[in-house]
Amino acid sequence: MVGEYRAVAPLRVFLVLLFGILVVFQTLSLPGQFAYMAKESPDLAYLRWPMTAVSVFGVLCIQVVIVSTWKLLTMVRTDRIFSAAALVWVDVIVWAVVAAWTTLLGVFLYFAPKWSDPAMPLLMLLTLIGVAVLGLLMVVMRALLRQATALRTDMEAVI
Repeated sequence: MVGEYRAVAPLRVFLVLLFGILVVFQTLSLPGQFAYMAKESPDLAYLRWPMTAVSVFGVLCIQVVIVSTWKLLTMVRTDRIFSAAALVWVDVIVWAVVAAWTTLLGVFLYFAPKWSDPAMPLLMLLTLIGVAVLGLLMVVMRALLRQATALRTDMEAVI
């Protein structure tokens, strides 16, 4: 268990860095990119605000996962990871991934028929599959956490 505790501090540093970069993306980069797109391609200007909103929502889903991971790391450090409270944070991660996947699916279904180059639909499909795998992996991890929590509760009752 010592190795897990050593990994918590560097992971938290990277989570803070990632969260900060995502805030910059949400507030500056993404709105600026879509404003530039609208200026350069007036025929696509109608997509500026919908794509800004969808992109910012996607980043928000990632931020929710980061905050939930932070909470779970706190539980690891205090040795409370095998509790019902941990399951709540894993559920939050699962629902954030479901929301992101659903949004990506909507974007894919809207844009895929419009692209003439097959690279972008394939990249979106790859992203959809990747997010689906992440979500399903979290569902499996939740089931494992639930089993481990039940076993720990049983062991504590015996001891």
